[in-house]
Formats: sequence, structure tokens, C-alpha cells
Amino acid sequence: MPDKKIMITAALPYANGPVHIGHLAGVYIPADVYARFQRRLGKDVAFICGSDEHGIPITIRAKKEGVSPQEIVDKYHAIIKKSFEDLGISCDEYSRTTSKNHYETSQDFFKTLYDKGKFAEEISEQYFDEEAGEFLADRYITGTCPNCGNENAYGDQCEKCGSTLSPAELINPKSMLSGNVPVLKPTKNWYLPLNDYENFLNEWIIKGHKNDWKPNVYGQVKSWLNEGLKPRAMTRDLNWGIPVPLPNAEGKVLYVWFDAPIGYISFTKEWAAKNGKNWKDFWQNDNSDLIHFIGKDNIVFHCIIFPAMMKAHGDYIMPTNVPAFEFLNLENEKISTSRNWAVWANEYVEDFPNQQDVLRYVLISSAPETKDNNFTWKDFQTKNNSELVGIFGNFINRVAVLIHKYYGGKIPPGNEQAEELKEITKSATEIEFYLEKFEFRNALSALMNLARFGNQYLQTAEPWKTIKTDEAKTAESLFVAAQIAAALGQICEPFLPFTSEKILKIFNLEKKNWNDLKSNPVLIKSGEQMNEAELLFSKIEDETIDNQINKLENTKINNQKTNPNAAPMKTEISFDDFTKIDLRTATILEAEKVENTDKLLKLKVDTGTDVRTVVSGIAESFSPEELAGKQVMILLNLAPRKIRGIESHGMLLLTTKPDGKLAFVTPDEKVKNGVEVK
Repeated sequence: MPDKKIMITAALPYANGPVHIGHLAGVYIPADVYARFQRRLGKDVAFICGSDEHGIPITIRAKKEGVSPQEIVDKYHAIIKKSFEDLGISCDEYSRTTSKNHYETSQDFFKTLYDKGKFAEEISEQYFDEEAGEFLADRYITGTCPNCGNENAYGDQCEKCGSTLSPAELINPKSMLSGNVPVLKPTKNWYLPLNDYENFLNEWIIKGHKNDWKPNVYGQVKSWLNEGLKPRAMTRDLNWGIPVPLPNAEGKVLYVWFDAPIGYISFTKEWAAKNGKNWKDFWQNDNSDLIHFIGKDNIVFHCIIFPAMMKAHGDYIMPTNVPAFEFLNLENEKISTSRNWAVWANEYVEDFPNQQDVLRYVLISSAPETKDNNFTWKDFQTKNNSELVGIFGNFINRVAVLIHKYYGGKIPPGNEQAEELKEITKSATEIEFYLEKFEFRNALSALMNLARFGNQYLQTAEPWKTIKTDEAKTAESLFVAAQIAAALGQICEPFLPFTSEKILKIFNLEKKNWNDLKSNPVLIKSGEQMNEAELLFSKIEDETIDNQINKLENTKINNQKTNPNAAPMKTEISFDDFTKIDLRTATILEAEKVENTDKLLKLKVDTGTDVRTVVSGIAESFSPEELAGKQVMILLNLAPRKIRGIESHGMLLLTTKPDGKLAFVTPDEKVKNGVEVK
């Protein structure tokens, strides 16, 4: 029988914003490590991902930015794709769900289920915004959470207490589109009766994968099944999405969680067509392993809904494993895109050029495999400086420098049966064992243990001393050290691909099959010429880390603002300082432009105590004609100063409107001039 195909998918990121370190640590870097490792085993791998470009998060972002949904997905698809490329996420295909191929694949899938009678047509009452003229998706309805009293809960979830909700549970619901109270209106949709698949799911997961699936995945699925499954609508009343391919279905689109996972299939078709492959070998062949990398919030979709869809279709294999990760926090707080509390992948690449592997290393070492974990910038700095620079990079550099110094860059003669070389086989075997169990942190530890062993070996052998007394011993020790360094270059590739490329270049090596590493730890022969060494990692200074921490602190300050565009508060003053200010009501009597200026107006103002001249830079917001007779507020006791030769005595109170124009701060009702403002 031919080797199994390996179908690896990574959850499709929503194209409504960039990806952050939580996404990277919980899905994309582990998926990439696993894909790279399987390729090194010589397996036929398809690593598939792409942008999820439908659903409410897209339309919410579009409304917020005042552009079309298509403009939003075009923008963020490009940003996400480039971030993945910059960080070495080696997708064989990264596509998007707005492609023509995906539309056709999704509609064909739906039509197959429809023709087989797998759907139930149901009429239900859903909230409708009469002013906007459209049905409201759950995320377009806000109200008071019945559990915690949060007045800004969504129709599907309260982000304050974490409760899962339905729009009917909200107290005082209102539409996000108009702010009005929505009405219930009947509408028809097509439902997949998930309850029909309970027996199948129990047999397949509960009985079949109790011992080989992660406890968090198995436990969540078991909980859902114990509570009993209900029919779930596979269509929605929206104007952004894939149209339902049925007559009389105008205004209906496929539920985003129906079409999104089908993206794995449609994207595989695109990849297969480009590479002379048969996509069915990966999706409709029992000799294929299907692995879904996801976050824990997607377990129900990948372990219940999508498998039920594929079972209903009848032509597709079931997932072999779904290694869902928990969540990564940032500086001990939950990552939040809405609050901008995140480290964004695209910004990291800009702030830390050529240090992609540092982030990969830190995120793998902190991967939230079985429980939520935490990322801090200080820990990032420590792991780089102490582990990557101090252990890994230091060993490779020492070996290369010493061989160039003593042997002109040629590998010295040595014993190919040396006992120390067994550490290479041991490390490669351990890494394989852990990666096959999706234990990425343990696998990374096994890699670093080999680097530690290399440093200890070099320190014990002391070739810089023996070169003076026992040249043969020096040659032997540097031969062994060269094999360990070359092995690190080979086996670090799934984790640190950019670093691996540099090490293999130093030792003039090509990537080898993983099984060859285990069977023969001699990777570079005596007499072979090395290239010049280069530093693999550089120390990260406190100033760099402080800048990142300050960026987060500024985010906290901005999150406290009710107006995110408000300028920071000025230096505090005392009450005595405030009492020195003399604010009065006043009326503008006359206004004229100041010659040879675009912004200045000369105003004659009745302050109630006198009539005085004020020069103000407001000509771009007001014409002289509209100011005569306008009541304003004036800072009366501001020291006079000359502006364009005119003595100005006082300052008017104004603010800035959203369009950038100025507006006067005025009393609600007309009062006498000279009244103090307290």
C-alpha cells in the first residue's frame, strides 16, 4: 500500500483584521511545524489554508470603516497572506472564500445535500430592522445580558461574562444598524438536523477517539453530545455571502460555518490543479489522514457540524485528529482585537526585521496546548537572549569559528562511531515522538537539549586547550561538534526554518530525510569545506522591549477613552489655578478678515465689561457674515498680544467637529454678556 496522504488544514482567519500572536501560537505555527515535519518524513503533504471572507465580522468592519465588504477582505487578505509568508508559514495553498472556485464548490456541496433530502425547510421568527430593511444576524443585535447585566452584549455572546446567548435572551434588544428596536418577522431557512447524526458522532468520536484525541477536544464534543444536538440553519438572510443555489432563495446566503470549512476542499482543488495532483486522493480516500489545526472556540464546528455535513454528503473521509489549542493571553490579559490588545504579526515583522524565528521559538515554547498560556515581552527577551543567543546560536558559532581557526574551515578527521553521536539519533527520535502526539513544546525542548548537550560537550573537550597538546583529540572533538551542529541545522527546520537555512548554508548541506537523520548521525564528512560563519541571533536590548511595553500601555490608555480620538489629558492643575481663569459670556458685534491671511478674523466682541478686539484663526470654518450677533464664551483675562500688528485681547472657546471644522462652545440659552462661567 502506498504511503498515506497527509491533509493538514489550519482554521481560516477572518479577513476583517490582521492576525496576532494568539492566532499564531494556537493554530498557524503548530500547523506549519507539523507540515514541515511530515514533509521531512517524505510524506505527500497538502497544507491548506486561506482567508474566511464571509460572515458578520466582515460586514461589521466594513460599516465601521465606511467601505464595502469586498474592499475589507481584499485589504486584509493581502495583509494576512504576507504575514504568513514573512513568518515562514509554509502553506501549499493560501486562497480565499470569495474565489469563483470556492463559490462553485460550496454551492455544489449544498445542492448535493439538498438533492439527497438532507435539509429541513423551516420557517422561524427572526429579528428584522424595519428602517434598514433587513434581517439581523446575531452580531447585529445588542442588548442587556440576562446573566451579568452587561448592556452591550451581542445576540450570540456576552463578551463580559462569556455566556453564549441567543437574540431572544437579550433584554431590551436593539439593532446595530439603526439603533431601533427590531421586530420579529417570519423567514424560511434550510436546516441540517444535527440530531440525526448523534449516533454516528458517538461511535466515531466518543468510542473511536477517546484515547488519541486531546482531552479538551474530546471533553467538549462529549458535552455537546450529552446535551443533545438540535437542527442548525445552514442558510442566513444576509446580503454578503455565497448565494443559496436554489430557486426562490433571493436574499439567502450560505451560513458562514457551512461555506468556510468547505474552503479546505475548494483550496485543495486549486492546489491540486496547479501541481498535477488529484484532490480526491486527499479528501475521498481512506489512505489519507485529515488533520485540522484550530483554536478551542472552533471545536464544535470541526468536530460536529463539518463532520455531519461530510457524512450527509457521503463522499468524504473524517478527520484523523483535531488538535485544538487553548488561548494565549498577552501580559496576563485576554487578547482582544476590539481593544487592540494584541501583538500583530505584520507589526512584529516591521519592528523585528529578520527575527521571525525568535517569535516562532517563543510562541512554540509558550504554546497553549492543554491550557491557556501567557506571552510577555520580558519572557520574549529572556528566551531570545538566554536560549537562542546564549545556547543555540552560541554553540553553532563556536563550532564554526574553531574549525575555521584550526582547520581552515575543513571538517577535521574523527570517529564516526563516537558515543556522543547517539545524542543526535536520540533527539531526532524524541522530536518525532512528540510531534506525532502534537506535543510541540516537548518537541522543542528535545531540540534545545541537543544544543545544550553540544555546549556541554565542547566545554568539557576544550579544543582551544588541547590544540596545544593533543591535536588528534582536538580534531576528534571538533568532528563530533560539527556533526551535532549540522544535526541542529537539520532538525530545527520545522521550528526555525530561517535559522535552519543559515546553518545548512554554513555547513554546505541540503535538507535530509528525517529517517536518515535517525539512522546515520554523521551528516558532514571529514575534509568537507564549510562556509564562513554568521551570527544566527542577536541580543535584544531593554530599550527595544520597553518600546513594545510602552506601546501596550498606550493601548490601555486609549481603551479607557470614551472617544478614541480624544487628545491626552494635559498636566494637572490645582483648584487655585482654575480660579484664576475668567470665563465670560460675550457677543460678537462685527467680524472681518485680516489682510493677507487665510485663517485669521478680526472680531469686535462685547464682553459685558467692555468692547474689545480679538483675533482668531477661524476663517476656514466661519465667514464674517455668519458671526455677527453670535453669542460665545471668551477667556477674558488672557494677557493681550499682537497678531499681524493687531492687539488681540482674549480668546474664544471652540471645539473641533468630526469633519474637522470648528464649533463654538455656547450656552444652551441666550444670557446677558459678562456672566461668569463657573
